[in-house]
Amino acid sequence: MSSQAMSQNNQNNLAESLIGAAVVAVAVAFLAFSYYRTGGGSLAGYEVNAKVAKADGLAVGTDVRLAGIKVGTVSDLTLDPQTYLVTVHMNIRNDVKLPVDSSVLVTQAGFLGGQYLSITPGGDDKMMAGGAFFENAQGSIDVMNLVSRFASGDSLSNQAPKPKAAPPPDSNQGPVRAPDPGAGP
Repeated sequence: MSSQAMSQNNQNNLAESLIGAAVVAVAVAFLAFSYYRTGGGSLAGYEVNAKVAKADGLAVGTDVRLAGIKVGTVSDLTLDPQTYLVTVHMNIRNDVKLPVDSSVLVTQAGFLGGQYLSITPGGDDKMMAGGAFFENAQGSIDVMNLVSRFASGDSLSNQAPKPKAAPPPDSNQGPVRAPDPGAGP
């Protein structure tokens, strides 16, 4: 192999290495930007909890929002084997103080969006301490079940079913006729 061919080969290897390093650097920069932009870093804050019947769509890292602004994340989900309620552990930023009569709701970001927890602040002057539980918490709603019931015409309320129509007259009695309004008694 000539020295000119080796020199050309070394230049190609160097160019490929530089391009590869640039791609890796851009990928690392993108991941770092995404991590900090989405709040993936650990939040310094305090823990509050809620007990809900259904936690569909929630996971560790799910957003906790107040007025649409992310103020925390779900840090853990545990199941109480006695009551079958899910305890949702949330880490809330230290600069956000929640009144003790605040409520929390598992809700969805749009029709096809992911689940998140929405806090509605109460009006009490006393604030929740670390480890406190929301007194008013509502779990997730099965939207697909509601849509399915609506589409099929099933009742969405708990009303008793309407009575069925009277059975047809016995065929041995002959046809049933309405009374003639012009006939006398």
